[in-house]
Amino acid sequence: MSETRIDHDRLFKELLSTFFEEFLLLFFPHVYEQVDFRHISFLSEEVFTDVAAGEKHRVDLLVETKLKGEDGLIIVHIEHQSYTQPAFPERMFLYVSRLFQKYRRRILPVAIFSYDAIRDEPSSFTIQFPFLTVVDFRFLTVELRKLPWREYIRRDNPVAAALLSKMGYNESERVAVKREFLRMLVRLELDEAKQRLLFGFFETYLTLSEQEELELRNEVNEMETKEAKKVMDLIVSYEQRGVEKGMEKGKMDVAKRMLGKGYDVPTICELTGLPVEAVEKLKE
Repeated sequence: MSETRIDHDRLFKELLSTFFEEFLLLFFPHVYEQVDFRHISFLSEEVFTDVAAGEKHRVDLLVETKLKGEDGLIIVHIEHQSYTQPAFPERMFLYVSRLFQKYRRRILPVAIFSYDAIRDEPSSFTIQFPFLTVVDFRFLTVELRKLPWREYIRRDNPVAAALLSKMGYNESERVAVKREFLRMLVRLELDEAKQRLLFGFFETYLTLSEQEELELRNEVNEMETKEAKKVMDLIVSYEQRGVEKGMEKGKMDVAKRMLGKGYDVPTICELTGLPVEAVEKLKE
């Protein structure tokens, strides 16, 4: 998949909104201990316009919640950044300023950096004079590529499993990373929808070659028998889904060509096996 075609923000938003509690537990346990997770709601997407630059920016994730022992609501703002941007701390400050202006609540800002470069991201933005600091804005950060992936494989945490694909491994460790991801997935015993979400996220960022997949199977076969069977069943299951997805895409391609040649919808459905709704959507 081409890098430009990946909707990074959507993938991260889906992962973190599904596993918000697990995200805080994994990276910010001191925050996790204070949050009352009985009061969680996801706020609507905020779009801010930068008039000077002529650009629109969307806030990635806003979560309304409470702290334990407090009545007032707070907002957790999580911003995902897939590329380096020198002015990012300033942008975080502007986001939080505008969010505070709208909601008038305490806001906890968090930035998660997923790009491949290794660099030290600042976690603050200041406006100051020699005689006065006007603004001293700080936010929490997670720099994925700087995290040693092996330190997270014993955490039975779905966010850790998915994010192994973006952590600090080298090319020779790719097979090992996927092997440990699969072992984590087996241990987590999630429902099918959540398992599919994690698998799709991981495969987007770490896809093995045919030779690497063969190497992976050989390593799985050397595992303890019971675990090896569960991991292999998982591999086969997702391979079959991949084949089915490919077949479905093939049918859609055929249906498009048939529409272009003037075939009517009932005929296309009969010959391809596609539902009427799917073919009608192709006409739009």
